[in-house]
Amino acid sequence: KRYLGSDFQVAPSVGHVMDLPKNKLGVDVEHDFTPEYQVIPGKAKILQEIKRAAKGKDNIYLATDPDREGEAIAWHIAETLGKVDGGVHRILLHEITQAAVREAIAHPAELDRNLYEAQQARRVLDRLVGYRISPLLWDKVKRGLSAGRVQSVALRIVVEREKEREAFRSEE
Repeated sequence: KRYLGSDFQVAPSVGHVMDLPKNKLGVDVEHDFTPEYQVIPGKAKILQEIKRAAKGKDNIYLATDPDREGEAIAWHIAETLGKVDGGVHRILLHEITQAAVREAIAHPAELDRNLYEAQQARRVLDRLVGYRISPLLWDKVKRGLSAGRVQSVALRIVVEREKEREAFRSEE
């Protein structure tokens, strides 16, 4: 706001505002693996603040991280505002200086459905894999651990090596 003048209203830093539910799979595998997003506990108040700040505004600029997760955050906020089809712009900041902020505002990006869907696919895949493997980790290793795409591959390698070790019979 200090770089752009009083025409701009700045909402709080939000991070992720929506995610799959913690207590169930949250992916409808019968209907094209549709995710069932919900507002993250504690984020409803922040979303209400953003809605109030955005009310009556034609253009909303969101400065989320310049990656898939940042795109997902921007997309979920745009959905909450009912402005996925226009009016919400993404500005990418790699530094917070007056020149960088002014440049980003001068050249905003539209929301990128491909980036959002890539993040959504990653999140759904993590959930599908991790939701089944995490309880195994809780039982065998430590409660509270979670597993996803990457951890499941590492776990498989560890299990395979352990089976090889157990099957090994030394011979003279």
